Amino acid sequence: MDAATVRERASDLSTEPGVYQFHGDDVVLYVGKAVDLRARVRSYADPRSARIRRMVERADALEVAETDTETQALLLEANLIKRHQPRYNVRLKDDKSYPLVQLTDHEFPRIEVTRDPADDATVFGPYTDKGDVETVVKALRETFGVRGCSDHKFSNRERPCLDYEVGLCTAPCTGEIGEAEYLGDVESVTQFFKGETGVLADPLRSEMTAASAAQNFERAANLRDRLAVVESFHGAGGEAVSAAGGDGDDYERHVDVLGVAIDGDRATVARLHAEGGQLVERDRHRIDVPTADPATSGVDDEPVPAVLAAFLVQYYAERDLPDAILLPEAHGDDEVAAWLDAEGVAVRVPGAGREAKLVDLALKNARTATGTRDAGRELAVALDLDAADRIEGFDVSHAQGKAVVGSNVVFVDGSAERADYRRKKLTDENDDYARMRELVAWRAERAVEGRDDRPDPDLLLIDGGRGQLDAALEALDEAGWDVPAVALAKREETVVTPRREHDWDGDAKLQLLRRVRDESHRFAVQYHQSVRDDVSTVLDDVPGVGPATRKRLLGRFGSVENVRAASVEELATVDGVGEKTARAIDERL
Repeated sequence: MDAATVRERASDLSTEPGVYQFHGDDVVLYVGKAVDLRARVRSYADPRSARIRRMVERADALEVAETDTETQALLLEANLIKRHQPRYNVRLKDDKSYPLVQLTDHEFPRIEVTRDPADDATVFGPYTDKGDVETVVKALRETFGVRGCSDHKFSNRERPCLDYEVGLCTAPCTGEIGEAEYLGDVESVTQFFKGETGVLADPLRSEMTAASAAQNFERAANLRDRLAVVESFHGAGGEAVSAAGGDGDDYERHVDVLGVAIDGDRATVARLHAEGGQLVERDRHRIDVPTADPATSGVDDEPVPAVLAAFLVQYYAERDLPDAILLPEAHGDDEVAAWLDAEGVAVRVPGAGREAKLVDLALKNARTATGTRDAGRELAVALDLDAADRIEGFDVSHAQGKAVVGSNVVFVDGSAERADYRRKKLTDENDDYARMRELVAWRAERAVEGRDDRPDPDLLLIDGGRGQLDAALEALDEAGWDVPAVALAKREETVVTPRREHDWDGDAKLQLLRRVRDESHRFAVQYHQSVRDDVSTVLDDVPGVGPATRKRLLGRFGSVENVRAASVEELATVDGVGEKTARAIDERL
């Protein structure tokens, strides 16, 4: 493939997470994962290494598979690499692995985050965000007291270590807890990693409520943030890729999952294939929607079952049948059912659990290839624009005029173009209109002066009402940037234009604008929180405590309040804090 071909193929891809495969001479040359398929594949038009340049030159085909999450993508990537052993994946990945959590096979198991688990350990993962994993493991240790120390530290102790004193361990090493009770806590940890979020979320929520009632607001805020990580931990969706169903040894080895999307008289059927619980293949097929009566041209009144029945016969007639087939709904054909039953194929329509997630993923892959109503085109017509394919959203976030930031997100053809997101620190002032004017002026001036390498959008969407829109229009006028702008207020959900307001309740146009508005708000709040968390604390006034030491102290104890409660001996155990600094912290706080 040459650079032009790669760019052309990339332009047809979505901005969703997924896995891509470069093929050459009927073999898989390279497998990679992407948070944004379009942006990642486009990067191969200008490879950064000679090795990858040779791979692209050899490639004659590209195959992609969308996933719901980055976790699903990395698991599917790992499965495909194991299956195909692509030559250009060797050494190129530098044996990079993802964090796992293991419970060791000891009399008193140890919990730890690792990339190289022991053969006899109970292992959970992989996970994509090491920070979230560490937050969850710390919360589990504080709640259930499972040890995290090495075997050397665990052995031959006469008194509990500091972890026991600060509530991170129940000290089985010195008999402070019995074996049966400790293993019960280990089982609770196991249940959490198997998906029972409430095992950890419920006690955290109770502790947060108690801290708030006691007016220990810093502790309550810390618990709130930790609770948010815990509650979202199992939302990554990796289990949908890593397992196709139950855990028993007798579960079907070969499972196909079908999803259907209808587009007029044509349908797309997406097929996922799992082997031994691992998702390893994905393909899509186009098929005519069966007609209700051969004498008419009308399509079937229930097209999805008819499509499924037709596809099952056409696809599997000359192929090996899997052990099981998962469908989004029953196909309703008695003859097809009798044939599959005679062949020993289990056919299921899952309602919940891992199998249902796989069906959802198959449906998503089917819909990706199917034409849908063009909300952007409708929006362009309604606003009298030439096009509304590329929309940029803007929002401002702050706390009473402090840590003021702005977000600039980009949607192309209804999908987030994350590579084109930008953010900016703004002047600390409690004036939403002025800050929106500053944010849009920054974007407009960079565009006019050629300092922004992104293409001009078809439309700007301002998060707010008439006041925010007027401020944005002033900035555009002053910079001389001729780009149309509208606003979308949160409460009324009305679209505000320079001349009038539109009430498009429930309309596809409004849904598109909502997605852009909500994403700009999320991105702004996320940046505001990171800027807010960077502000100085009372620790910065202590001699010998700089930003790095402050970070280690807060990471070790969780909050300034907990640092204040720590003893000199406990403070001195933190890397970079000697006895002198520990005493200075104790005296100052």
